[in-house]
Amino acid sequence: MAAAAASAAYSSHSASQAQQPGAADAIPPRRLLAFVAMCFGMFMAFLDIQIVSASLSEIQAGLSASVDEIPWVQTAYLIAEVVAIPLSGFLSRAIGTRYLFTISAAGFTLASIMCGTSTSIDSMIVWRALQGFIGGGMVPTVFATAYLIFTGPRQKLVAPVVGLIATLAPTIGPTVGGYLTDAYSWHWLFFINVVPGIIVTIATYLLVDFDKPDLTLLKNFDWWGLISMAGFLGALEYVLEEGPRYEWFDDNTIFTVAIISGLSAVAFFARVLTAQVPIVDLGAFLNRNFAIGSLFSFVLGIGLYGLTYLYPVYLAQVRGYDSLMIGDTMFVSGLVMFASAPITGQLVERFDPRYVLMAGFVFFAVGTWQMTYVTSDWDFWELLWPQVFRGVGLMFAIVPVTNTALGTLPPERVKNASGLFNLMRNLGGAIGLAAINTWFNDRMDLHLQRLHEAVNPTRFMANETLAKLATRFHGSDAQMQALAKLTAMVRLQAAVMSYADVFLLLTVLFLVLAAFGLVMKRPQPQAGAAPGH
Repeated sequence: MAAAAASAAYSSHSASQAQQPGAADAIPPRRLLAFVAMCFGMFMAFLDIQIVSASLSEIQAGLSASVDEIPWVQTAYLIAEVVAIPLSGFLSRAIGTRYLFTISAAGFTLASIMCGTSTSIDSMIVWRALQGFIGGGMVPTVFATAYLIFTGPRQKLVAPVVGLIATLAPTIGPTVGGYLTDAYSWHWLFFINVVPGIIVTIATYLLVDFDKPDLTLLKNFDWWGLISMAGFLGALEYVLEEGPRYEWFDDNTIFTVAIISGLSAVAFFARVLTAQVPIVDLGAFLNRNFAIGSLFSFVLGIGLYGLTYLYPVYLAQVRGYDSLMIGDTMFVSGLVMFASAPITGQLVERFDPRYVLMAGFVFFAVGTWQMTYVTSDWDFWELLWPQVFRGVGLMFAIVPVTNTALGTLPPERVKNASGLFNLMRNLGGAIGLAAINTWFNDRMDLHLQRLHEAVNPTRFMANETLAKLATRFHGSDAQMQALAKLTAMVRLQAAVMSYADVFLLLTVLFLVLAAFGLVMKRPQPQAGAAPGH
């Protein structure tokens, strides 16, 4: 009934627009509830990555996995997800939003149950891959839906909500993961998805009516396009995840997989440009704002996932924090983002969105620049303002960049473009993490070499420090214990200096991209009704 009433109301819009401005923008309550349910599903998908990442050591102990095996709990998920994200645009058009999201939510929930009940690392990897692939369609589908059912001025209202979910979930992930692991067990990292997943599955099946499926698209499904895309993106994700640990192309496996990714990329782009019904439509990149917005999304992924990675690693490695203490410290960014979301919406509405976007990356840069002064003594209060600037920067960046990239596209391109837009953010995160790890390792080697030159038997200060340390120990090996302690102090200082170098590199990157915002055109939202009206 609600859908029929909405359809009738829209049909009379042209005759009553002057008397009832904005009537066509009215959203039936049923669709609002459906969209809220979909947002919960997207929140689960985002949150799952970070809460598992924060507790890999507990999962490793529970499954008796080796150090080399446990990273695959994350790698399998990310590889599968990065393939599913661009595929979601085609599937959403072919089987409709209702069935795609219902299947995704149900599959994600079932895979979560199986992950939580896994008793071996092999079964865990299999179910994590399925969880990533089946659930990967939820995120871009929500982004697309937001710009299909919320048209005109209402886009400025819903964009902060979607942006908050997309950035808040990864930010509070370490907090939630640390609490669940500390209070219960690692199994609850997955079981926490079950009840919300069931509710989301039922709600989307009963309420979603945004569009209709076009099953004729399945007759021309491009299997070769899917295979080449999986080889390209899947192998690329593997190289980015494992490369920093194995010295990149010095490792034969990394080199071989990189070759597979490159050859698959050539086949993929050739297929996409020649297929009758391509599995991914790259035509959205011809839109200038979408192309530049995707670039911003790429760097935003570095800021989102890179900083969510750097802070916990610093707190664990330098400060010796456990997962719960890290979560408590990291929670600041989440609070700031929650508080700044409505402010961001107002700013985007009243000012040029390009300037809000540029301000967001400047805030990013201020936060990372403050971290260039980091020392081994920095604690909660020293990290407070860098996290505040990070939280504000995330919200100021993601809302206008999403509006700029997706809000000006014609409705028929939004579904496919949403997959590409979200893919760029994920690739930015993956490439950013690989670059951060590589840069950190290189700077660590450099600083260790310089510190070793300064701390040697010919230096008076080094000998004096070693002698003072030796007085803390007793026995015949006191000198060796003191030497081991001094070595650990040197490595710690080298690590802190390397963190500062990484933050400086990120500062430069964010400032450069902020200036690049001047190249963008001011977005002019196109009026248009959502498909299915």
